[in-house]
Amino acid sequence: MSTRKPSKRVTMMDVAKAAGCSQATVSVVLNGVSDVKISPELRTRVIKAARGLGYGVGSVIRHAALDELKGDCIGFIVDQLATTPEAVNAIEGARHESWENDITILVAQTQAREEHEVRAVERLLRAGAQGIVYMSIFTRRVSLARVFEDLPIPLVLLNCYTRENRYPSVVPDEVIGGRTATRSLIKLGHRRIATITGELFMEAAQDRLIGYREALAEAGITYEDSLVVEGNWSPTSGFEAAQRLLSLEERPTAIFCQNDKMAMGCFIALAEAGLVIPRDMSVVGYDDDELARHLRPQLTTLELPHRPMGAWAVQQLGKHSATIGSRHTPYKMVCSVVERSSLTGPTTGKLNGASSSSD
Repeated sequence: MSTRKPSKRVTMMDVAKAAGCSQATVSVVLNGVSDVKISPELRTRVIKAARGLGYGVGSVIRHAALDELKGDCIGFIVDQLATTPEAVNAIEGARHESWENDITILVAQTQAREEHEVRAVERLLRAGAQGIVYMSIFTRRVSLARVFEDLPIPLVLLNCYTRENRYPSVVPDEVIGGRTATRSLIKLGHRRIATITGELFMEAAQDRLIGYREALAEAGITYEDSLVVEGNWSPTSGFEAAQRLLSLEERPTAIFCQNDKMAMGCFIALAEAGLVIPRDMSVVGYDDDELARHLRPQLTTLELPHRPMGAWAVQQLGKHSATIGSRHTPYKMVCSVVERSSLTGPTTGKLNGASSSSD
């Protein structure tokens, strides 16, 4: 079995293919389901395939020594579970980092309400949790409730941080992400690149825009306000923003949508205008949402590293690195490009607002 590092995110389907079984079987084995009868040979084959492919382990993450937590449980507190897949992905990464060490993860959703957080912490401590991961659904600086400051166990922050950097924390490197997405278009020869941002009060949108501007500057491309349109992360806002960009006298040849849902709306607007992706307009997204695989053409996007972030957080608990009194600079994890079919170089006839769809 090869132990090379994966060049792209390994999925449960990849493990199933390597092990010669169904995805459901892989899920049963890796989740430690005991009431389903699976032969020892098949169970071993699935585990070897998962290890060999590096399933659940980001390229910058390797398994840490978690012996001190073996047989114990840890708590995972998150403000929202159902609105986006990020929390589930982070929990999945944490679970994959801990399943070989017989560590149970107890999850609590609090809706960011202090009374719910206090109750969750009390119950996790009663359950014997040996550490807690605290996650925000969107990247931000948080002010923790007093109950977290008085914890007798380690605390690690995921997708958030505090002003004092009192605890280990991990966040996506959104500036590099925005720069990488924009560079992917510049490398193909695009010079007139638009971006549809998320709500600019959010750090992720601010940082992705900074990365966009940095990429333009390093390529000697002048920044233009007219090529930046604010959305609100929804498909509808992506649709409306794309319509505004298409109405420009000199429209862009490429659009960087700062999440995949807005990219979906952008796709619809381009189709309604009679434009073909990527021939008439290149589009790059962000998040690697499941829908990116189902758009036609499939959407090139950036992957938010919540699975490896979850694994990193568990590692820090295992190292007991949440030391009170020391400063912990937030660890920034790279968002990698997932190449698909929505990008190509600019073609003649697009720069002055004339569609090439009648060629």
